[in-house]
Amino acid sequence: MNLPTTASSRNVRVLIADDHALVREGIRKVLGFAGDITIIGEAVAADDVLSRIQVGDVDLLLLDLLMPGSNDVDLIERVVAAHPKLPILVLTMHADPHVARRALQAGALGYLTKDTSPELLIDAVHHVAAGRDYVDPSLSGALIRALNSPQDSPAQVSELSARERQVLLALVEGKSVLDIATALGLAANTVSTYKARLMDKLGQASLSDLVRYALRNGLVD
Repeated sequence: MNLPTTASSRNVRVLIADDHALVREGIRKVLGFAGDITIIGEAVAADDVLSRIQVGDVDLLLLDLLMPGSNDVDLIERVVAAHPKLPILVLTMHADPHVARRALQAGALGYLTKDTSPELLIDAVHHVAAGRDYVDPSLSGALIRALNSPQDSPAQVSELSARERQVLLALVEGKSVLDIATALGLAANTVSTYKARLMDKLGQASLSDLVRYALRNGLVD
């Protein structure tokens, strides 16, 4: 492996937050090649993350978006509210620039997809731990366009697809991403993508805002 040449000058203590054991083990092995990155813990659910970061010895949170006990980017917002100076690097299956935009707007400093190279992951950890932004190069152009897209003209229900309306109704009913995925026969990350797109299309910043907007404007029965 050709390691990045931009290693940090200090040891970076990383908390891995992902509910898949094989993914966590793979991340451990990759980051172990860096020499100046230490995995100080693992979290498999939202509550684990919030509890573990209270210790105060974490330099960077490496976070999967789809964690048990959280919906979409709300865990990022909760972490930022509790520890605003803790750098967050998202590592996710979502290659959708709209999802990336929501994660960054919620407070994440970096965003990578799980098909990234080991070298890029190590480089991203160094950048984000040092307080610098880092976005997956494969998403950078599309993300810039998404960040610059106008958000002042929310879509109406007639502009939503049939599947988007199904997901919106389920969210209004209080169902979780996993429950919706099971009911509709979809992957959970696909439902999360629909949810992010709904928030973008309807110009809403959070799930509660989305639900209130849908009810207020009669978008669901």
